[in-house]
Amino acid sequence: MRNNLTGNLPKVLFNTSSLIKIFLQQNNLVGSIPAVIATSPPIEYLDLRHNHISGKIPSSIGKLSSLVDLRITENNLVGSIPDSLGNISTLKILTLTGNKLSGTVPPSLFTMSSLTFLGLANNSLVGRLPSNIGYTLPNIQGLILSSNKFDGPIPASLPRAYNLRQLYLYNNSLTGFIPFFGSLPNLTELGLSYNQLEAGNWGFVSSLANCTRLTKLMLNGNSLQGKVPSSIGNLSDSLEWLWLRENQISGPIPPEIGNLKSLNRLYMDYNLITGNIPPTIGNLHSLVHLSLAHNKLSGQIPDTIGDLVKLNSLKLDGNNISGRIPESIGRCTQLQILNLAHNSLEGNIPSEIIKISSLSEELDLSHNYLSGGIPVEVGNLINVNKISISNNRLSGNIPSTLGQCVVLEYLDISRNKLSGKIPQFLTSLSSLQNLNLSFNNFGGEVPRGGIFYNASAVSIEGNDDLCTSIPTGGIPLCSMLVERKGKQNSSALILRIVIPTVAAVILILSCIATIYWRKRMQANPHLQEIGEHMRKISYKDIVRSTNSFSQANLIGSGSFGVVYKGSLKLQKDQVAIKIFNLNNYGANRSFIAECEALRNVRHRNLVKIITSCSSVDSTGADFKALVFQYMPNGNLEMWLHPEDLEHGERHILTLSQRINIGLDVAFALDYLHNQCASPLIHCDLKPSNILLDVDMVAYVTDFGLARFVFTPTNADSSTSLACLKGSIGYIPPEYGMSKEISTKGDVYSFGVLLLQMITGQSPTDGKFSDGASLHEFVRRAFPDNICGVVDPALLQDDRNTPEVMEKCVIPMVRIGLSCSMTSPKDRPDMGQVSAEILRIKHLASHMDVR
Repeated sequence: MRNNLTGNLPKVLFNTSSLIKIFLQQNNLVGSIPAVIATSPPIEYLDLRHNHISGKIPSSIGKLSSLVDLRITENNLVGSIPDSLGNISTLKILTLTGNKLSGTVPPSLFTMSSLTFLGLANNSLVGRLPSNIGYTLPNIQGLILSSNKFDGPIPASLPRAYNLRQLYLYNNSLTGFIPFFGSLPNLTELGLSYNQLEAGNWGFVSSLANCTRLTKLMLNGNSLQGKVPSSIGNLSDSLEWLWLRENQISGPIPPEIGNLKSLNRLYMDYNLITGNIPPTIGNLHSLVHLSLAHNKLSGQIPDTIGDLVKLNSLKLDGNNISGRIPESIGRCTQLQILNLAHNSLEGNIPSEIIKISSLSEELDLSHNYLSGGIPVEVGNLINVNKISISNNRLSGNIPSTLGQCVVLEYLDISRNKLSGKIPQFLTSLSSLQNLNLSFNNFGGEVPRGGIFYNASAVSIEGNDDLCTSIPTGGIPLCSMLVERKGKQNSSALILRIVIPTVAAVILILSCIATIYWRKRMQANPHLQEIGEHMRKISYKDIVRSTNSFSQANLIGSGSFGVVYKGSLKLQKDQVAIKIFNLNNYGANRSFIAECEALRNVRHRNLVKIITSCSSVDSTGADFKALVFQYMPNGNLEMWLHPEDLEHGERHILTLSQRINIGLDVAFALDYLHNQCASPLIHCDLKPSNILLDVDMVAYVTDFGLARFVFTPTNADSSTSLACLKGSIGYIPPEYGMSKEISTKGDVYSFGVLLLQMITGQSPTDGKFSDGASLHEFVRRAFPDNICGVVDPALLQDDRNTPEVMEKCVIPMVRIGLSCSMTSPKDRPDMGQVSAEILRIKHLASHMDVR
């Protein structure tokens, strides 16, 4: 036992005629396990857990013929498991978990009828589980084989091991359907997470109702599809853990889930679940952790959520939940995490939830439509580390009570309508590490001291009335601001005199302009449809914003025109202005297609249009332009292939960023293909059409070739691809045979894009000629020689261990290959692709991939 012992194990440790029990766990022993020289030592218990023992397990250990309990977990053992262990007929407990063992498990271990517990988790063991395992381990109670490399199906015989209580097979590569485990009356814990298991018809759930002692059911990170059946409510009254996250589950949450009164952890996040949150969720009075985040839930948060008084964390972010935040959440007085971000919530922030003093880790209400002020009760959050209420419609001042949040580390209240001065007390919050006040209406002098001394930790851009008393880049001196406002006031006085004089003239000109504009709009109905809710701008506005089309503001060019960076009076942020060259064949059609597409779509990973311009230029020629949000990190092409650029330093995308970008694009395509009223095909997906914002979130842009899928209701909008080929290298093979466009064409382009992101190789590289392709180049190396084709920048990152390559990179490549198959019918749907990349993303986060 723990005695701070050091040094090697004695070589004569097992050469004894009287020693029966050896307990040396939790020490600092090193070296290897000595060989057993004696013929049959009487040792019954050998416990070497939690040391630093290395080397191989000696085969002579099989001579310990009286051994009942062998535990060598959490050491540094390598090599294979010796077959001789299967000769110890008395052995009941064998656990080798947490070593570096490899190879296959000796068949003799799976035929030891005496075993009651077998633990081989957290190694690198391979192979398939024996088909008759349920019969050859009749007395097994605990079978722990998680975090290895086992593949193939779960043997159908396993539920015949009638004494089984704990079964952990998670984090392997198991496939096939989940068996019916209802024949195991003593089963208490079932962990099958992070495999590729399927639900079939979900009959296994009804079967599990017979396991009346079941307390933990963990199925997250698999390939479960379809609806969760109502029989979920028939599971054990003792069930405490239900983990279904990171699958492809669709349909609504069955109200019968409220029958599981003992649940304390319910994870259903990162699926495709639709419908409302059932009010019966409030029956789960023992619930401590509830996460339904990143689904497609809609409707309102039920008031019954406030009945979950033991909740420690509530995560509903990344859905489309609407309505007000229920005041009843204030009854959840043990909450430490509340995340309702990225929904469509509206109304005021209830003071009741701001009074929850237990909130310590996170309060995130960002990216909603919340209005009103920040409640003064915010001072009750004395334990909170993170507050994010950005991207809402909040107004008023920052309340002084916020200064009572003395352990606050992260505060983001950007992109609201907050005003007044930036309070001085923010300089006194010594724990504050990140402060974002940007794009509000704050004014006056920026405080000095505290976090404001660290420019990289503070963001205050987009507040035009801020000033500073000391020279600071980008912020005017307060003396200059006062002078400027004085001039503005003088100008305002002059305008009050002049305006009445010219009002009549403006009225007449407005009438003439209106008549002219109506004629223009009748000639261009697509522009009218997209512009009904947007303020139009003129050709002169475009000229002014681009500084007369200055070359310095040119940021890109394409087949149908050019893109400039600019600033508009109606928009605080910089914008990107796409100007169509109407002399180019197809440019006018591209403008119409983009207008038609953008008026029908709205998604967080699709570039957002701000306004449009359809006018005439200074020569009287037609002029058309679209104005989009500006993306400071440019497009994906310039990150993947900076050598193609004339200037600019080398950009390096981390593996985590590549996974996130792939997921963003997959989400966008899934929305276009499967969630729009009229499915839309992009037709020109490529890196230069993927834009990146300041946080490296990806947005799909350029809908100039987009077409709606043919249906009886949109027949006029659909078209074949006779003239619309997309971009070389990303065009699916079937389009070259004049086939009609389909969503599977976008899937092909996405597959090429994904392979390009992982390999750093462009599909138009000179090496891919004479029938060769990026797909074939990667396929030949997959999976055994994948390091030979992966972007060297990923291999140089020492955080990308062999395990990361196996669990993250290879699955990403596999998706890229399946999406870029030659035959459209062999390509997956983007819904499946999104769910799989989402699973990889969260596995990567668990492995701390950056």
